[in-house]
Amino acid sequence: MNEDRESLSSFPEHLTSWLSKFIHHIRVERQLSEHTCKNYQRQLIASLPLLNISHWQQLTPDHIKMLLVQCSQAKLSTRTINLRLSVLRTFCDYLIKHGHLQHNPVISIQSLKQSKPLPKQLNVDEMGSLLNFNSDDTLSSRDKAMFELLYGCGLRLSELTSLDLNDLLASNEIRVLGKGNKERRLPLGRQANKAIEEWLLERSKLVEGCSENALFLSQRKKRISNRQVQNRLDKWAKEQTLYQQISPHTLRHSFATHVLESSNDLRGVQELLGHANLSTTQVYTHLNFQHLAKTYDQSHPRAKKK
Repeated sequence: MNEDRESLSSFPEHLTSWLSKFIHHIRVERQLSEHTCKNYQRQLIASLPLLNISHWQQLTPDHIKMLLVQCSQAKLSTRTINLRLSVLRTFCDYLIKHGHLQHNPVISIQSLKQSKPLPKQLNVDEMGSLLNFNSDDTLSSRDKAMFELLYGCGLRLSELTSLDLNDLLASNEIRVLGKGNKERRLPLGRQANKAIEEWLLERSKLVEGCSENALFLSQRKKRISNRQVQNRLDKWAKEQTLYQQISPHTLRHSFATHVLESSNDLRGVQELLGHANLSTTQVYTHLNFQHLAKTYDQSHPRAKKK
């Protein structure tokens, strides 16, 4: 983050010192992911020249409103503007907690309204096509095990790449460390379990004489990265002739949609996904309704067929 340090050097130290303390707080005490910490830092640094203040105690709602105007003029997306507001709101709460502010000037500023796109997902046939490849070498064996876990357990990408060998538990379960270091145990389906067993045989050959504890490894015998998983998924999507953009999160969304369609158990899906709030999981009820509406339109004699 050398560029960030250089860009901060033009601002008063009592502005930047609190920013640095806050980033340290969310990284060490709240244990947010490194990606989140860097995103928070990026948003705060971008806000500094727009706020035009020399001390955080000068910050008022008018400064925040002016920030919104300048962000809009710069044609930033609604999502980015709302993220910046959220980061500033959290940062001001931190300043209040440490006695550096009396009131949060961002509290009275409403986030911009934005339409929420529904998560993309593959249908059952498309998912079958994606996973239907021969795992006859080390890389394809690893890839199938990764994809079967993403779809079979609804894992986040970071949860997948952080798995260690000792996270594979007895009784066909897996231990996952989710957001906020919250642990959950998930059942392994038959296909995921089979794929992992085949990968472990290949893995033992790959790491002979190596003590790496990560479950999934790169060719260099190091823990596989998020980017490498995405690259491998891109490769297989093309080879399996799925003509659409697929991310690891697409597999997680597909898992949630298919389980909800079969069970109608929203609470159960919430637990499996590791969502702290049920409202986060409820987006899948819209997907489920779309599925039911399509079925109705195609099958009911009184439906309005196009």
